[in-house]
Amino acid sequence: VMKLNPQQAPLYGDSVITVQLTEEDKVEDDVVFYLIFTGSTVQHCTSTRKINPGSLETISPGHDCCETVKVALCASREGHPVLVVAEESFQFVQDEAYDAAQFLATCAGNQQALNFTRFLDRSRPPAADVDFLDEKVALAFRHLKLPAEWNVLGADQSLTENIPRETLMHFAVRLGLLRLTWFLLQQPGGRGALSIHNNEGATPVSLALERGYQKLHQLLTEEGAREPDSWSTLSHTVHAGDYSVKHHRGLDVYLLTAQA
Repeated sequence: VMKLNPQQAPLYGDSVITVQLTEEDKVEDDVVFYLIFTGSTVQHCTSTRKINPGSLETISPGHDCCETVKVALCASREGHPVLVVAEESFQFVQDEAYDAAQFLATCAGNQQALNFTRFLDRSRPPAADVDFLDEKVALAFRHLKLPAEWNVLGADQSLTENIPRETLMHFAVRLGLLRLTWFLLQQPGGRGALSIHNNEGATPVSLALERGYQKLHQLLTEEGAREPDSWSTLSHTVHAGDYSVKHHRGLDVYLLTAQA
């Protein structure tokens, strides 16, 4: 038996999983361990890194639905067949960050919902919470399968630029969400949102200035501004047909995902 900690991960993945090995699995240095997650429609294989003789670390893959999957710990050694040394179950769940990203994506053009996000802003969360929220919601947003016609300004593109209104960009900037702002800037309507005034006449750019968010203001105004540092920037993904390979540079772990 192996112990996985935690035994669940959000759908968008990218969290650290520790694998505790039992006495008999603590082996020589030339053994390489992999975890294989088998879901109903996709399978993931992740490499691991040794923390000490009794434990490994890996990154949870992003999954396509909420379900309990089977995880097999495999050991491979040159010149020997690959062995399955332990099995455990693992759960992929939809967490609050995923719910929040889905809510925001759905409400991109909905003024009532966007005004609600302004109401939330008045009970300003502390900076550490903002950072955590920013990281998680940006990760979740990346994982959402946004429809091809999705737009930061909502579905109703007939609205001319001159109508004062709240946008998702106002929301992200008002809370100081650097990574979410960066993500939205890369989406259709992201750049366009920068010049839209709300009912008080504020644009996302003027909000960033007014609130003293220097980094955010640079991100919105500087040519060639770079993506903010985050857990997700440590990951690089390559897609090929039904496969994708992701490299997490922070832990130097590889994840292969395939349609089962």
